[in-house]
Amino acid sequence: MKKLLFPLFLILLIVSCNSKDKNQVDETEVKNIDKKDSIIAVEIDSIQIPKSILYNGNLKKAVQWKDEVGDNLVILSESGPHRNEKFRHEFDDSADFELFAYNFSLDKNNSHTWKMYDFVADCPVDIEAEFYPQFPVITDLNKNGITEVWIMYKVGCHGDVSPVTLKLMIYEGNKKYAMRGENKIKFGANEYIGGAYKFDKTFDSAPTAFKNYAIQLWEENIYKK
Repeated sequence: MKKLLFPLFLILLIVSCNSKDKNQVDETEVKNIDKKDSIIAVEIDSIQIPKSILYNGNLKKAVQWKDEVGDNLVILSESGPHRNEKFRHEFDDSADFELFAYNFSLDKNNSHTWKMYDFVADCPVDIEAEFYPQFPVITDLNKNGITEVWIMYKVGCHGDVSPVTLKLMIYEGNKKYAMRGENKIKFGANEYIGGAYKFDKTFDSAPTAFKNYAIQLWEENIYKK
């Protein structure tokens, strides 16, 4: 009887190990698939930016990565509160705030691919203007070798507790997609105001994965102050 039990135990042990190994492989494959959607971008400091590259404002973040197009660099910068005389001012003590984003092709003589610019002008009260710190996010959701650059930021001028304008910009090469709306603010014990958004017309021709990921990022960041 013992001679029969030992082979049976051995068979069960082998089957159990194979099942365990298969589960481990499946989990690894899922993780690898998820990683393909995100491109490894290295954050660099101002010293590492080529001197021939010029940008406005103070550096907030710079990231570098490679795709099938080449070696890419994105710079996010901001002016901080200041007075820019190019804007029309109705208030003596108002301030302006400017946000800049640039994309350069480092292996193409640092050529300028695109530039994003937004601002708050002539604000006599509190300015809310900043890039959300986890951005830019670099992906290749449609697996075409051309990366997407995701930039989220807010701009607003107010003297009360109210929503401000929230924007999510997506660049794929020279193509631009935009999602615009408001952040969401708690108002009272259990009430919220704001949070609505609208896709630009360019999203009509965008891959479904772009819209799905845009909604995901919006929902993840809508409550941030």
